[in-house]
Amino acid sequence: MNTHHKSYHPYVSPFDPCNPITTKTFSTPPHLYMGFQPPNLPQFTPLEALRSGTLWKDLYDPYYNPFEKAQGGQPT
Repeated sequence: MNTHHKSYHPYVSPFDPCNPITTKTFSTPPHLYMGFQPPNLPQFTPLEALRSGTLWKDLYDPYYNPFEKAQGGQPT
C-alpha cells in the first residue's frame, strides 16, 4: 500500500450505546515510504517552502480536515 490515506473497519459491539463509526481513516506521512533521501529531489522556492513546511516537494503532505465539506458539498 503506497497511499497516504488509509482506512480500517474497527469492531462494532452490539452493546455499544453510541452510534458506531464503521470506517476510520488516517493519513501517513510520505517519508515513511522513502528509505533514504534520493539526490536531486525537486525543491520548492524559498517562499513556497516556508508556506508548505518543507523544502522538498516529494515530502509535502497537506492536511485535509475530514470534517470539512468537499467541493461538491458532500462531507468526506
